[in-house]
Amino acid sequence: MSRNATSDARKKDTRDKIELGGLIVKAGLRFEKRALLFGALIDLRKRLRSDEKERTRLTAIGAEAFGNEGE
Repeated sequence: MSRNATSDARKKDTRDKIELGGLIVKAGLRFEKRALLFGALIDLRKRLRSDEKERTRLTAIGAEAFGNEGE
C-alpha cells in the first residue's frame, strides 16, 4: 500500500470514529459510563443478528431523529 493510500485510509478511519462518537452525543448519552455504552452496543449486536423486526424498528427511530435535526 502506498504512503498516500495508507494516509487516506487512516483519515477515513478517524472520520468514521468521530462520526460514531457524535452519534453517542446526539443520542444524549455523552455522560454515560463507557462500560454501559459498550455493553449496550454488544447486546444490540446480539439482538440484531436474530431479530429483523427490531432492526427495522430501530432504523425507523433513527431515521425520524435524523429527519428532525433542524427542529
